Amino acid sequence: MSELPQGLHEFLAEAGWGDAAIEPIPGDASFRRYFRIREGDKRAMLMHAPPPHEDPQPFLLVAQWLSANGMRAPEIFAQNPREGWVLTEDFGNDRMRDWLDENPDGETSAYEGAIDALVELHTHDPGPFSPYDMATYQREAALLAEWYAPALGLDIDAAGYEAAWSEALDPLLERQQPGVTVLRDYHAENIMLLGDPRENAPPNRSQGLIDFQDALVGHPAYDLVSLLQDARRDVSEELEAEMLALYVLKAGADEHFAADYARLGAQRNAKIVGIFTRLYKRDGKPRYLDMIPRVWAAMERDLAHPALAPVARWFDANIPDELRKAGGGTIT
Repeated sequence: MSELPQGLHEFLAEAGWGDAAIEPIPGDASFRRYFRIREGDKRAMLMHAPPPHEDPQPFLLVAQWLSANGMRAPEIFAQNPREGWVLTEDFGNDRMRDWLDENPDGETSAYEGAIDALVELHTHDPGPFSPYDMATYQREAALLAEWYAPALGLDIDAAGYEAAWSEALDPLLERQQPGVTVLRDYHAENIMLLGDPRENAPPNRSQGLIDFQDALVGHPAYDLVSLLQDARRDVSEELEAEMLALYVLKAGADEHFAADYARLGAQRNAKIVGIFTRLYKRDGKPRYLDMIPRVWAAMERDLAHPALAPVARWFDANIPDELRKAGGGTIT
């Protein structure tokens, strides 16, 4: 077990949890660390997001906004942003992903609950967050060109890549005004099922939100793509289509929504391919490579939409067909 961060015991003592038991929780793809805190019948979650690599202020801002608008973000018990400490409500262990692993027959109802939470989120005016503008879309999509292409030894047309994305994404920029709050990582591993676990159906249990510190103001299709084209979990094309239709019905989305969904699906998946390659090449985390074929398959489906024609032409010219058929190829 790794050592506890310096200052942890002092922060807990100041927060009134000085005698608590501390249980480290395995991390993921960031510098943040999490600890489950128990003291008698009380429990909490401790996040350490140490500067300069991390900054807990965005998490605190988004949590406050979500709670003020009736969404289920964890309550903040104590904080010291300068040192990177935040003590929050513990949502427990019932991640939607884990619940589905044990209850596969409840998949439709679980996703219906997640769709309802998104529809509710999108009824509110957007929060005080930065815009999901073209520069941000381009910077994210460029991760595929910056990390994936060199890892496969590909000589690509980088300028043409940027131009293709500009042409494909430009039509949705006006339609995402005034925008909605986009959590940016809304998927089955970041949705907690709250309430009485004896009520086994997710619609009877509220949706707890986590990992939302990167929120921006953008298009309502983005978090829907994140949920239904999940990099970490297989979602069938049939379920994706059913839940997309459900969102369109409940949110009253317009006739452009399906095209914008494909645009943002392709953009997000290109970003993820780049990020997962970077996590391996730069950070020595090979487990993310196993997820790339799933992401690549979703991206190929998105590229088949006419709205992505400029980007699809670029892929045809720059990514060899044998790599695409192999789910992106083997990164070594």
